[in-house]
Amino acid sequence: MNATLNSNGGATSKIIISILIFLVIAGSFIYALAPAKNQGYAPAQPIPFSHKLHAGKYNIPCMYCHVAAEKSRHATVPAMNICLNCHRMVKTDSPFIQDLTKHYNEGKPIQWIKVHDLPEFTYFNHKRHIARGVQCQTCHGEVQTMDRVQQFAPLTMGWCVNCHRQPQYNAPVTCDTCHR
Repeated sequence: MNATLNSNGGATSKIIISILIFLVIAGSFIYALAPAKNQGYAPAQPIPFSHKLHAGKYNIPCMYCHVAAEKSRHATVPAMNICLNCHRMVKTDSPFIQDLTKHYNEGKPIQWIKVHDLPEFTYFNHKRHIARGVQCQTCHGEVQTMDRVQQFAPLTMGWCVNCHRQPQYNAPVTCDTCHR
């Protein structure tokens, strides 16, 4: 009987160890995909851009630069020609504006660093949110006060679902709303 207990105990230990290993791996995978780990992320960009100056001091509306947000699921980084609408004449002596102009004239894109990065299995549509009256600041924070843009909200499933449940939005909370 003692030998039977030891062999069952060994099998049970192996099962427990296997489950623990699986949980550690699964937890690591989930953490790696969780956008919340990026909350506060504010990378330096190749050309510094102050939303505090442009959207704050000069009150340039979000949609002037992020034109696709009203028409597409992506807000997109503004095209350089939008920047040059003003900067062909404004602050042309700045080395940063000169670099921007050089990239534009050479047809070379600037390698901006993405700040708000959702997992690939998540479907998000800027157009639908804007059409429902969701302000950019709801998800992106008070961008007009930021010299360097940062990920303001955790952008987790729970955070999004809580917003969807708000009476002013009355948005769907079914899985296929965000997972397609």
